[in-house]
Amino acid sequence: MASPPWAGAANHEQYFVLLTGANSGVGLGIGQRIIDEFLTSRSLSSHLILIPTTRSVAKSRDTARTLRAHLEKTANTSEQLRARAGPDYTPQSAISRIHVLGIQLDLCNLRSIYQAAHQLVHGEVSDPTGLIGDVRIPRIDAAIFNAGIGGWSGLDWLGFAKQFFQVGLVQCTTFPSFKKALPAAVLDQQKLLGDSGSSDLKSEPPELAEVFCANIFGHYVLAHELLPLLSRSSPDEPQGRIIWTSTIDAGTEHLRFDDFQARRYSPPYESSKRITDLLSLTVDLPSVKKMSGRFFASPSAADKPIKPRFYLSHPGVVCSPLFPLNWFLFWAYWYAMLLARWCGSSWHPVKAYLGACASVWLALADQETLDALNAERSKWGASCTPLGYAAPKKTEIEGWAWEGRVEDREALEKDDPSAGVLRKSRGRKWDAVELTEEKRADFEEDGRKCWAELERLRTAWEAALGIKDGAAA
Repeated sequence: MASPPWAGAANHEQYFVLLTGANSGVGLGIGQRIIDEFLTSRSLSSHLILIPTTRSVAKSRDTARTLRAHLEKTANTSEQLRARAGPDYTPQSAISRIHVLGIQLDLCNLRSIYQAAHQLVHGEVSDPTGLIGDVRIPRIDAAIFNAGIGGWSGLDWLGFAKQFFQVGLVQCTTFPSFKKALPAAVLDQQKLLGDSGSSDLKSEPPELAEVFCANIFGHYVLAHELLPLLSRSSPDEPQGRIIWTSTIDAGTEHLRFDDFQARRYSPPYESSKRITDLLSLTVDLPSVKKMSGRFFASPSAADKPIKPRFYLSHPGVVCSPLFPLNWFLFWAYWYAMLLARWCGSSWHPVKAYLGACASVWLALADQETLDALNAERSKWGASCTPLGYAAPKKTEIEGWAWEGRVEDREALEKDDPSAGVLRKSRGRKWDAVELTEEKRADFEEDGRKCWAELERLRTAWEAALGIKDGAAA
């Protein structure tokens, strides 16, 4: 096996990023933006190894080519890169430091998840276009969990008109209540288990709903199986990061514990994202550690006691293929979102590249910067000025506020050092209320319940598949 092109770089100059759902929409925007920001922020001798996941070899090949075309454009046109490198700059010097590999992953197929994780941990990965042969991945520095499905059928136009006249354009396009959610389909075993079907199951596994599995449970299983690559042996090593992708408008009303997978009552997409919020923000809270500790107690990572840090992001309001609209309505939707931004919204990046800013910042920022901000205690969204400048911003969450800290309106205004669209008071939902100790305690308890149910499902599926230390029995 030939040495990879980054082999000559020092270990700390190699940065490995896994990105799920990278072939379109926000995922593709994240891939493009992380290339640009890596080149303009890291040392001139550093290498980015980007591993996008898609559901097929053909999509992996297309994604790698699209990202490489973006890289070549940036390398040839960026004045910032030329200024950093000086008069001896050549586009090839930038292109040679970015490497795109690829792996196939279907988050609604449990066998696919375990196979992809096993390939990353124990096997080899290659460039789907053939430029780089099989290579081993020594670690993952940041895993960006972006892939997902919406589960909507369209819009309730009467509901849109009603909300528009009640709260205005900016609020109704930021926190829409008029999306029509499809009933959550339960995945059949052929889909969940692939071609091999259920013939070798050790026990009957619990059912899984499609949106729930794609958006949260599949990533949850993947994260557990990747702990050997995300964990560290020593505190001197940079800590691994898992960056969960949520949405701006997931609230308390979207999650019912008597319908945890949103099969009957709740909108599946928003429900899965509320679980994502609770999962990420409560992982280290006292009453939750017993449950989250089981997740991190992987035998295959027993020699690596430093576990990865969870971070939470969302892309703001982005026009993407996730929502089912015909071409005419899509363009009308696009211009309506731009109008909302021009009217003062802080949450309308509109373009996927701008919506990627929070996830990319969490992936690339120095650990000292993230620690100083207690970044793991907030949901970071892609905010945007009317002229299109995007920046990460803390997002208010029902039951948690911005940092899980109780503060009244006066303290909120006084203690916020940010300016413009980055101020906490900008972009709040019309019916937002101040956090209380009781609501904060309820949020933590809901987080504990989420961790308990996700662990129950994970261990049940492990038993059914005969999974032992990351491999099928």
